Amino acid sequence: MGIATGVAMTAAAGWVLVVALLYTTQRSILFVPDTARPDPAMTEAAMMDRVTAVTADGLDLEGWWHPPAERRPTVLYFHGNGGNIAGRDGKARRLIERGYGVLLAGYRGYGGNPGSPSEVGLIEDGRAWLGFLEALGVPLRSTVLYGESLGSGVVAALALERAVAAIVLEAPYTSIADIAAVRYWFVPVHRLIRDPFDSRSRLGGARAPVLIVHGTEDRVIPIDHGAALFEVAPEPKRFVRLEGGGHTDLFDHGALEALDAFVAEVVPGGVGEDRWPAAAL
Repeated sequence: MGIATGVAMTAAAGWVLVVALLYTTQRSILFVPDTARPDPAMTEAAMMDRVTAVTADGLDLEGWWHPPAERRPTVLYFHGNGGNIAGRDGKARRLIERGYGVLLAGYRGYGGNPGSPSEVGLIEDGRAWLGFLEALGVPLRSTVLYGESLGSGVVAALALERAVAAIVLEAPYTSIADIAAVRYWFVPVHRLIRDPFDSRSRLGGARAPVLIVHGTEDRVIPIDHGAALFEVAPEPKRFVRLEGGGHTDLFDHGALEALDAFVAEVVPGGVGEDRWPAAAL
């Protein structure tokens, strides 16, 4: 065996090893939970209460809840891939101060909750939290599904199933596979990824008005992803470019004001009117 052949075989073996390592560890790369159980009393969202939703596969998940002011919508908030709901306390407080009801949805494997995160699992968690709101008497026509980063993929999936007041995607991606394919260009990502969160293929079937907010300086998920999702989203829809915004600071660059304006436009009277056929609900 020649030197060149030996080098090629060694390189190929190394590539296979790297691919195998990435495949087996991909969920620990995608999902980065803080597993400690947070206490709302120790955060900026001290006015929120701990609540529990039960998933179809039998998990008791903890989230935080604060009811809306009269005739104001409720924001069902799905956070990103890192930390837990406590890291969204400042956002929750600002939403509550504006009169919104807020439910911070706890994921399996995050914040002291049982289970392990996956795409299928997080979507099941989302269904459980929607069911929790309905059991409280919060109607779908006054519920805003809000997905931040990873959570935007959960919302895109739920948007196919339920007709709500509005859908908001903050710093969303076309798919996790598309993000990973850029970072790991040397790996056949689209064939190997276990949790693709393919929002581009789902969002076209959304059954509610869609708002997409994205920062022009986002280095984690480039704004091109938000623009591509806007193209496939159904009307009514709005795409707001937040100048100077990064990936995690969009509430400081106009995201909250964009939400207010969109809700005022598509949720008349503050709680929403039936704009969809009764059968869709």
